[in-house]
Amino acid sequence: MLVVLGVSLVVFILLHLSGDPARLLLPVEASAEDVARFREAKGLDDPLPVQYLRFLANALRGDFGHSIRHHQPALQLVLERMPATLQLSFTAILFSLIIAVPLGIISGLHKNSPYDTVGMTLALLGQSVPTFWLGIMLVLFVSVRLGWLPPFGRGGLEHLILPAITLGAFAAATTTRLLRSSLLEVLSRNYVWTARAKGLTESAVVSRHALKNAAIPVVTMIAMQVATLMGGAIIVETVFAYPGMGLLAVQAINGRDYAVVQAFVVVVAVLVVLINLLVDVVYTYLDPRVRLE
Repeated sequence: MLVVLGVSLVVFILLHLSGDPARLLLPVEASAEDVARFREAKGLDDPLPVQYLRFLANALRGDFGHSIRHHQPALQLVLERMPATLQLSFTAILFSLIIAVPLGIISGLHKNSPYDTVGMTLALLGQSVPTFWLGIMLVLFVSVRLGWLPPFGRGGLEHLILPAITLGAFAAATTTRLLRSSLLEVLSRNYVWTARAKGLTESAVVSRHALKNAAIPVVTMIAMQVATLMGGAIIVETVFAYPGMGLLAVQAINGRDYAVVQAFVVVVAVLVVLINLLVDVVYTYLDPRVRLE
């Protein structure tokens, strides 16, 4: 709750630091009298603490104001776009895990081998390539030149592949490197050597003892990547014209639609808090030392 409250305060202050809302929202030819009436009608002539408390009181009731562009409640607009963004984000996470888990395990089990070199090279490229550049290149080669997948919009699975690859590439690279280093550390622990001394096969040692413990920091990283993916979705949705919350936020920022921006940021903050809570629950399964109280 405190995280969401702090995020709402920060975004409120930043939006008001960007300029006079009345001058930004009204046409350039608006007279001083029109500006004064607009400020009074919207409560913009009140001190900032009063405006924030009024915003907070309305937000607790689910009222973030109306979009000046769409003429609809801001929260309703964001929630309508949320399924599309969640679908993209979780597809990106799934893609990153499909790539990262095998690469991380192979690199960790075959340290300094050609497999390890290939895996770490791919991870380095994934962390180095800018998201927007990767998205543009995929559109140019896969969609425009080869015509394999659609370059924009939302529809079936084919519309999700390129955005999910673009969004999940950095997460896959980070997870691969973390899983490799975590697995190497776990494999050097005494209980792993004890399991081997008992005659367990290498696959049993890895699956029963090493992977479960090596997954703990990886789960933490995935939770941290949720916020990164939500932020990266803004860029990816813009590149692919994907109708999610990120594209809506970009349009709202360009159009000075403050109500939509505030609703978007608060909704994302709530999602991040809930997902981190879910990760804490998963810890109780991965680490017996952690218990729900």
